[in-house]
Amino acid sequence: MSSFDVQRPIVELPDQNPDPAFSDDELVWTDAEKEQIEAWKDQYAEDQGAIMKVLWLAQEKFGYLPPEVIKFCGETLDMTFSQAYGVATFYHQYYKEEKGEFVLDVCTCFTCQVCGGYDILHYLEEKLGIHAGETTDDGMFTLQEAECLGACGSAPMMEVSNGPYVHQLTKEKVDALIDSLKDGKMPAFTSVTLPQDEDEMGGNRRTDAEQTTTYETQPRGEHME
Repeated sequence: MSSFDVQRPIVELPDQNPDPAFSDDELVWTDAEKEQIEAWKDQYAEDQGAIMKVLWLAQEKFGYLPPEVIKFCGETLDMTFSQAYGVATFYHQYYKEEKGEFVLDVCTCFTCQVCGGYDILHYLEEKLGIHAGETTDDGMFTLQEAECLGACGSAPMMEVSNGPYVHQLTKEKVDALIDSLKDGKMPAFTSVTLPQDEDEMGGNRRTDAEQTTTYETQPRGEHME
C-alpha cells in the first residue's frame, strides 16, 4: 500500500475510538434472547457460526450496530471484535449507523444499472433532497445504493428496510411508494410471475403472496438511449 493510499484511503477509515451510543448497562440480553442465541448456537459446529443471526437480533434490539454493539455480539460467541466487525461490515443489511424510519436500498448492480437503477436513484435523490448514503432531516428516509439483490428479472428494483422488494420501478411507482410510506404503509410482498409460470403452472407458484405481478420487458436506462 502506497503512502497516498494511507493518506487518502478509497474507503474512509472508521473512528477507532468513537463515543459509545449505548452504555454497558444497556448491552445485555434478556433471558428470552439468551435462550434464542443458545438455540442458534446448537445449529452450528462452532458457536461463531451464529454470528449473522446474533447481529440481526442485536439490530432489531438496538436499531443499529455501533462498534460497542458489534463487540457485544462477538463476545457473546467468543469472537474477537475484528471477526464480528468483518461480518457486520460485509453486508449492507447490517446498519452501522442510525438510519431513517424507512431505508431505501436501490439496486445499482449491473442489470439494474443497465435498466435504469441510477435513474431511479438520482430521481429519489432529487425527490427527497438527499444524496445516497444520507438521511432526510425529518429522519423518515435513508437512501442507499445496494449491490445485487437477486431480482435481476424485475429490474430496476429496490428493497425497503430489509423487507419487501419493489419491482419494475418507474418514477410513477416511486412517487406512489413515497406517499404510501409517509402514511406509514409498507409495500406488500409481491411475487413476480415468469411467463412459463403463467403457461405451465397456471400463474403464480407462491401461495403466500399478498399480490402478484407478471414479468415485463425490462427498460433501458436513460444513459443507454
